[in-house]
Formats: sequence, structure tokens, C-alpha cells
Amino acid sequence: MSEKLKIGISIGDVNGIGLEVIIKTLLDSRVLEYFTPIVYGNTKVASFHRKALGINDFSFNVVNDATQAHAKRANMINCWQDDVKITLGEENEIGGKYAFLSLKHAVDDLVRGNIDALVTAPINKHNIQQEGFDFPGHTEYLQARTESRDALMFMISEELRVGVVTGHIPVKDIAPNISSDAIVSKLVLMDASLRRDFWVRKPKIAVLGLNPHAGDNGLIGTEDAEIIAPAIAEAKSKGVFCFGPYPADGFFAAEAYMKFDAVLAMYHDQGLIPFKHIAARRGVNFTAGLPVVRTSPDHGTGYDIAGKNMASEISFREALFAASHIVDRRREQDVLTSNPLVSRRLSRDRD
Repeated sequence: MSEKLKIGISIGDVNGIGLEVIIKTLLDSRVLEYFTPIVYGNTKVASFHRKALGINDFSFNVVNDATQAHAKRANMINCWQDDVKITLGEENEIGGKYAFLSLKHAVDDLVRGNIDALVTAPINKHNIQQEGFDFPGHTEYLQARTESRDALMFMISEELRVGVVTGHIPVKDIAPNISSDAIVSKLVLMDASLRRDFWVRKPKIAVLGLNPHAGDNGLIGTEDAEIIAPAIAEAKSKGVFCFGPYPADGFFAAEAYMKFDAVLAMYHDQGLIPFKHIAARRGVNFTAGLPVVRTSPDHGTGYDIAGKNMASEISFREALFAASHIVDRRREQDVLTSNPLVSRRLSRDRD
């Protein structure tokens, strides 16, 4: 029997709901049958949250490093010794400081191979800005730490998968950042991820337009005809099975996404608003295109409900299992591609 995967977990903003959804998820000991969780945080901070939630029958197994993790326990590595003043529901410098300490330690272990995947609890993109973190979000930080040329914010659920060309940038900057090269790069990444991470043999990808009605033949903008359509044609020449550009409103209203394996949106809200509605709190944010596996829940810090025992752990639990499944698929894919005899035997077994 192979050793269980070690899944690292960063705690996010200490004033938000990160530790609440982590603790609620790990309270169900059945998750320990599938992987070994290692939380990068601080036991005093965790105890504060546990008491605020009124949870008495839970504790972390404290370890000094990932190699000491107990396979049948929820483990925690203390990433700092400071006494932290927690102000639930407040956005402040403290929340950002310790969110980054947790994330940095976890990513250090991830890139060294000490853990098999990382699940990140929500950060506040404003208060986490400090020396060492000058990025719009997790995706860009992980891209830099892994020295990856590109990465794709890929929202995944059973019903829908959505990636975006532009991520966390102001709306006024979207159009100037839409280029054929950027679209082709994201389509190639999406196609590769669908094949390797989700085992879709011949992915079919829909591409959304930028303007209302996908430009309406140039009446409402020219980007769709002059940038997006040529990018689709170029991606097809590279073997990507993609179609569009489709007007976003009609595409989702008609449930056309059900005919595709994934959808590439041009900007954040164009893709994430319908995704979060359709995924119904079960969505997961996966950073595709990296040599490592990272997922996160599809919600934010939840300051308004922090400490009130109102946060749902469903999306966080889905993120843990998604990370585990993707690691397993990648490893099996590596075995298949390195050993043609095994590949043919497994194909016969599936048939």
C-alpha cells in the first residue's frame, strides 16, 4: 500500500474564517483516510478560533516539520512563536503579516517536495502586501516561487470549469491586457491541464468574448474580431479544440457550458460570477500550469461572519479532495507515459 499524500494547508488571514473552515473540515476524521493534513500556523491562534467556535473535542498534533506528521492526525507546524492579537472580522496589518508567514512556510515545503500539494485558506490581497509579497494574489506568488512562465486561475466544480485570461486587475486595465498571445497561452495551459489533471482525452473549450454580444460585428468593440478570434484560430493550429468567441450572457443563460469541458473567460467577474452561482459553494480555485499542485476554496476571508460559527467548510473540503485527486492523476499519468506496457495494460483494464 502506497504512503498517503501529505497535503499542506496555509491558514490565511487570522482574523477571517480560514481556521474555522480548516477546523470544521478536519473535525471529520474520515478525511484522514485519504491524506495526511499538515497545517502551517500556530497552536495558540488555532486554540483561539476553536474556543470562539465552541469546539472542544478537537486538537492538532504538533510537529516540527512535515516528515514528523502523524498519518492519522490533523497536524500543525508552529510557524512563529509570537503572541498574536486576533481581532475577528477586522482587516489589519496583523492579519496580513501572519497570513504570509503561514503561506511562505507552506510554499517552502511545497517546492522542496516535503508536501505533495497545498491548499490555501483565504488571504486579504491588500493587507498581505509586505516585503516578500508584492503580488495581486496567491496565483502570481506561486508562479514566481515556482519560476513558472505562466499560470492559469482555473475554477473547477462538477458542473463547470472556468479559467480567466486576466486575473486580479482593475476593470479599466482589462482590455489593454487582452492579447492574442495571452489568450493562446491560457488555452494551451487549460488544454494541458484538462488532459493531465482531469484526464479529459480530447478537451473541448469554449472561449468567451470581451464585449457585449462579442462585439456585435464591430459595433460594440473590435477586440473580439481582431484579437480573440485570431487567438482561437492559432490555438486550434496548436491542437487545442476550442470555439468562440461567445457572448457571455447568452452562453451561460442557455447553459451552453454543459457542452464543453471548460470555458475561458476574458476577465475575473465574467467567469467567476456565473461559476460561483452554478457551483453553489462547492467550487474550487486550482492554479493550473505549475509543477506543483495548489487549490483553495472559492470564497474570501469572510470578515463579516468570522468567529460566528456561520462559515461553511464545503468548498474548503472540496479543495482538499481536488488537490489529492490531481496529484494522484498526475502521478499515474507520469507512470503511463514513462512505461508504454503499463499504459496499454491499464487501458485494457478500463475497457
